Amino acid sequence: MAITIDLPQVGESVVEGVIGKWLKQPGDRLEKYEPLVEVVTDKVTMEVPSPVNGVLSRILAEEGATVPMGAPIAEMEAAEGEDRPSPAQPSLPEQSTENVGTIGYLVKGVQPVGPTGGGVEDPTTEHGTTRVPTVDRARYSPAVRRLAEEHSIDLRQVTGTGVGGRITRNDVLAAVETPTTTQSTTPSRPQAVAEKPAEGSSTEQEAVPLTPIRRIIAQNMVKSATEIPQAWSMLEVDVTSLVSYREKIKGEFRQREGVDLTYLPFAIKAVVESLKEHPLLNSTWGSDKIIIKKSLHIGIAVAAPEGLVVPVIHDADTLSISGLARAARDLTAKARQGKLALEDVQGGTFTVNNTGSLGSVASQPLINYPQAGIVTTETIQKRPVVINDAIAIRSMMNICLSFDHRIVDGAESGGFLQAVKRRLEAVTPDTPLY
Repeated sequence: MAITIDLPQVGESVVEGVIGKWLKQPGDRLEKYEPLVEVVTDKVTMEVPSPVNGVLSRILAEEGATVPMGAPIAEMEAAEGEDRPSPAQPSLPEQSTENVGTIGYLVKGVQPVGPTGGGVEDPTTEHGTTRVPTVDRARYSPAVRRLAEEHSIDLRQVTGTGVGGRITRNDVLAAVETPTTTQSTTPSRPQAVAEKPAEGSSTEQEAVPLTPIRRIIAQNMVKSATEIPQAWSMLEVDVTSLVSYREKIKGEFRQREGVDLTYLPFAIKAVVESLKEHPLLNSTWGSDKIIIKKSLHIGIAVAAPEGLVVPVIHDADTLSISGLARAARDLTAKARQGKLALEDVQGGTFTVNNTGSLGSVASQPLINYPQAGIVTTETIQKRPVVINDAIAIRSMMNICLSFDHRIVDGAESGGFLQAVKRRLEAVTPDTPLY
């Protein structure tokens, strides 16, 4: 029985995905729940499993293609006795999100790839008067074959860097640019394609192919910058007391809790309590209305090797500073190991980014669409400050806020930053950790 495999829905806010890598090719036999294809979305990168036992007969969506959720991506011949899966409720294993990540991470142990094509079409084309040598066309995707035919590349002479030695589009591009007459070899793992210098220029350039993750990050950043009218503000905060308190208790806290006590949980606690005072910052724009969120789910931006990850601390207002420290540690570790589940990245209502860990003293972050604001905490520096007409050396930190000017004006955003500042400056040895 022939069945169509659709791209499954993974959440209300996820409307499309990018086909990252086909793990099976037409003719391959699959067991039910066996991984079929990797799909990258703006929330999570996942392995889509086979819904039935059977044989993959046709690939409908090439690697690198952007596909709406619910759209067909492949066809299978189901084994005898298999029921047709419901399109509305794709058959997914109970633990299908066990080893998935978010923006910046693919499935654990799998390297990100650029668009490489996928499918089994067999067009017979020629490039001018030179026909590309006959090859086992079932081994190559349409995009790879087209590119090879355009540039008269003999794919039998190209070294593949994909799964199982499969030739990718990047391999062909590297072969095109390889300065040999036969163009028969490629680097073992090309990361960029050298471009010929412009006439009169002595400097070579490199064209770095976009991975699906980088492409999605770019799309989201453009969406944030173009659809949200963003304004920015910054305040100085005297965190001398906070620095002294943390320095005094961090060793004992580490021994007792097994978690490093950083400045981040103090900042998240101050932000959460300030959002209760200024709920408009915990909202979204609804075209003809402002939608204020009742829950306080705080996203924490994590710098990852492959891109930005924003896992979410759900119901952050119910956690103590100790609880926030543990939650932040756990989410950060899961993100860096590529083990974030879908629920770990959904539902954020406001974002905190500790850009100070990168040495930044002031930053103007883009809002995590469709939220109303994002706060950054900057690096802490000792510097002279005038206090009561006297100069004192204090530990100072900047806090920066980007906000949606449709929702919030300067007075409201300024009041929110002042509330965060007030709470951070009020930290003393009597501040409870639990």
